[in-house]
Amino acid sequence: MRPETDSYPKQATMADILEYTSANDTFSDFCLWEYTPTAPFEGKLRSATLLFHSLAFTGANQSTRDLIAAIRGGFGVSNTVWGVKKLGNRINWEFYFYDYRRRQRERSITKFVQTVRPFTDCKVPVNENLPYFMFSIDIDDQITSGTRDVDEIHMYIGNTGSTVSSGISYSLTRDASRLENFYYFFDARSQWEQIVSKARCSACFDDTQASIEQILWPELRDCAVIVVANKQYNDSVYFSRINVDQLLFFLRRMDYPDAIWRFVERHKRELNHLLFDVGIDYRMEGDRLVILKSGYYGIF
Repeated sequence: MRPETDSYPKQATMADILEYTSANDTFSDFCLWEYTPTAPFEGKLRSATLLFHSLAFTGANQSTRDLIAAIRGGFGVSNTVWGVKKLGNRINWEFYFYDYRRRQRERSITKFVQTVRPFTDCKVPVNENLPYFMFSIDIDDQITSGTRDVDEIHMYIGNTGSTVSSGISYSLTRDASRLENFYYFFDARSQWEQIVSKARCSACFDDTQASIEQILWPELRDCAVIVVANKQYNDSVYFSRINVDQLLFFLRRMDYPDAIWRFVERHKRELNHLLFDVGIDYRMEGDRLVILKSGYYGIF
C-alpha cells in the first residue's frame, strides 16, 4: 500500500478522481435499492469518486479504470456496486452486480465475462438457469492487467423460508461450488430486538466476554438497515444508509489511511447528499473480540 500522502501516481490527477452528478443521476445503496438523496445533489460528487480516490491512493494501474469504463459500457452508469475492503494494512476491492429479475436477468455473469474479456479471462463455468440475483468479483491489479484470470465468482441466491429478507452466497470456481455465507436484513428501527438476538446467537460472538455495542455500534444504529451475516470463519454486521459524518467516524475507527478519511472530510459538503454502507467482519479470539476486516461501499 502506498505511503499516507495525498500524492498520486503520475497518471492520476484530481480530474481523474472527482466525478460530478447530473440532474438525471439516480442513487442506490449496496443492494442497488434506490433511495432519495438527503440534500440537493446536482453538481456534487458521485460516490464513485471515493472508489477512484482509493484506486489512485493505492497506485492501481490504468487498466483498472479501463475495466470500470468497460463495465459501465456494458452494465450502465450507477448500476454496479463497489466495495473498498481493508484487511490488516491491505486495501482491495470487490465489484457487485445485481439483477433482481433472476432468470430473466440482463446483468448476468455471462455478460460480465464477455464484457471483461479484453482484460482478463474467466474459466468458471456458469449455469444461467440458477435463480441468482447478484454476483460479485474480487478485483486487483493482476486481474485488470491480464496476468491472472478470474478464478472465483461469488453468487447470491434467495433464502426462501427465512422470516426476514435473507440471502445465501456460494463460491463458484472451475472445479466446484461451495457454500459461503448467510445474510439477514433487518429494519434498523423496528427490528432492533431481532437484530440483537441474531447477533448474540452465534459461535463467533460471546456476549459474556464482549458487549453487543462492540459490533452493533451505537454511533451507526440510526441507519436504515442492519445486516447480520454468518460466514465460514467469522460473523459480520453491515450498516446500510449512513450519512457522510458517520462514514468519517467509521473510517477513523477502522484506522483507514489518513489520506482516505481526510479526502472524505475535505469533500464532506460535496458528499452530504449521499448515503453510504459499511461493514465489519469479526470473531472471538479467546476472550477478546477481534475485527478482522472492514469495508465501505458505493456505486459506479
